[in-house]
Amino acid sequence: MQPYHLIYLSQWMEPMGAAALEVLLHQSRTYNRQHDITGVLLHTPEGRFLQVLEGPRAAVRHLYYHAILSDPRHHHCRVLGEGPWPTRSFATWTMGFRHAQAGDLRTLLGEATGDSLGLTPRPYPRPQLLGLVLDFVEQDRIPTWQEQ
Repeated sequence: MQPYHLIYLSQWMEPMGAAALEVLLHQSRTYNRQHDITGVLLHTPEGRFLQVLEGPRAAVRHLYYHAILSDPRHHHCRVLGEGPWPTRSFATWTMGFRHAQAGDLRTLLGEATGDSLGLTPRPYPRPQLLGLVLDFVEQDRIPTWQEQ
């Protein structure tokens, strides 16, 4: 079955310390393992998330549209791209993780849209954004929390 990708951006309502982030990652990895979902989460100190979810279409869409969107700790959720994709990009991670800075997200989004502020309202070119996220993850410029 062809995997389905969904890339979204959101803002966490309250500051998230290392312990809370560790709990969130553990819960996400457990859920994702049970539902055949893989992906990566980029998180900034200001509480912004950019996440790639991939797996069976119904499972990915249910996670985002029913769990993430209804989670009162998230706001300003925005899908940047979704749809079928030939292969999983993060097949070995039930939830990979990277710390990022606000500037990193602005750069990723700006490069993906041609808008240096990352604020353009036109649709995001998913293949380009996914490639930029993959490059960011592979550079491993900042400390990471690997899966166990």
